[in-house]
Amino acid sequence: MGVGKKVLDDVKPYMMMVLLQIGYAGMYIVSVASLKQGMSHLVLVTYRNIVATAVMTPFALIFERFRGLRPKMTMPIFVKVCSLTLLEPVIDQNLYYLGNKFTSASFSSALVNILPTVTFIMAIILRMEKLRFRSLHSQAKVAGTICTVTGTVLMIMYHGPVVQFPWAHHADPSAAAAAQSSATWLAGTVMIIACCVAWAGFFVLQSNTLNSYPAPLTLTSIICAMGAVVNAAVTLVAERRNMGACWVIGLDTRLFTVVYSGIVCSGVAFYLQGLVTKTRGPVFVTAFQPLCMLITAVMGSILLKEETTLGSFCGHSVIGAAIIVLGLYSLIWGKSNDILDSKTAAENLALPLTSVVANGNSSNGGANGGRHVADR
Repeated sequence: MGVGKKVLDDVKPYMMMVLLQIGYAGMYIVSVASLKQGMSHLVLVTYRNIVATAVMTPFALIFERFRGLRPKMTMPIFVKVCSLTLLEPVIDQNLYYLGNKFTSASFSSALVNILPTVTFIMAIILRMEKLRFRSLHSQAKVAGTICTVTGTVLMIMYHGPVVQFPWAHHADPSAAAAAQSSATWLAGTVMIIACCVAWAGFFVLQSNTLNSYPAPLTLTSIICAMGAVVNAAVTLVAERRNMGACWVIGLDTRLFTVVYSGIVCSGVAFYLQGLVTKTRGPVFVTAFQPLCMLITAVMGSILLKEETTLGSFCGHSVIGAAIIVLGLYSLIWGKSNDILDSKTAAENLALPLTSVVANGNSSNGGANGGRHVADR
C-alpha cells in the first residue's frame, strides 16, 4: 500500500502537466475561432478571469479560509500578488491572444515552445536552478534547452512539402498562405515572444510567492479577481467607441471560449501549476509545453483545416517537433536528478536525528539491562 502511494505521488505531477497541456491545446483552437469572429481579446480576457474567480473562490473559502489554512496577507506578499496579476492575466494573456489572432493556432503554440528556455534562464539567474557543467544531468538540461530553441527556430524558418493527414484532405492551402503573407505576422510573432517572457516570470514569481503564502486556491482566486478588474478597466478605455457591442456574447463559440478558458486555463491551471511548481520548480512545469504544440497540430488540422508541411505546420515543423520532443525528455531527465538530490538531502537531514534517537534507546536499553542483571 505504501509503495503504491509512493508511485502515485511520483507520477501525479507528470499526469497533471500532461492533462494541462491537453487543456491548453483546446484553448488555442477555440480562442482562434472566437477572435477571428471579431471578439475583442480584452473582453475575452476579462470574462475569462471573471469565470475563473467565480469557480475558484468557493473552493478557496471551503478548503483554506474556513479551515484556517490561509496565512496573513502582508504588504510584501500583496506586492507579489499584484506583480503576478500584471504578468499573467494582463500582459501574458492579452499579448498571447493578439499574437494568436495575427498568426494562427498552430504557429502560436509552436512559438510558445521557447517558454522552457526563458524559464530556465530566469531560474539560473535567480539561483533557483542548479547547474553543474561536469554533471551529466546538468548537461542534459542544457542540451534539452538548446534542442527546444533549435526545434522552434526550425519550425518557424523551414518550409517543406505538404504532409497530408487523412482527416485534412479538405484543408485550404490558400488560408495558410494568406496568413503567412499578412503584414501582421511579424507583429504577432513579437507579441507571442513577449508573452512567453511574461509567462516565465509568472512561474518563477509564483514559486517564490507560494513559499511565503502557501494557499494556492486563495492565491489563484485573488490573481484572477484582480486580473478581471484591471482588464475591465483597460477594456473600458480601449473599447469606448464600441462599448455596447464588444461586451455582448451569445450562445456560440465565444461563450464556450470564455467558460472553457476561464475554468480550465486560468482557475484549474493556476492552481495545479502552483502545486507542481512548489514541489518540482518552474522549469519542470514549463518543460511540458512542447506537448501542447503536438496536440494543437493534430487538433488544428482536424478542426481548423490548417495545412501541414514537412517543414512547417503554419509554423509547425515535423522535423522541428521531433527535435523539441527530444529536448523535452532530455530536460525532464535532467530535472529528475534534482528531485532525487532533494530527497537524498532530506533523508540525510533526518538521519542524524534518527541515529541519535536509536543510540539513545540502545544506551537506555543497555543501562536498564545492566540494572536488571544487578537486581538478579
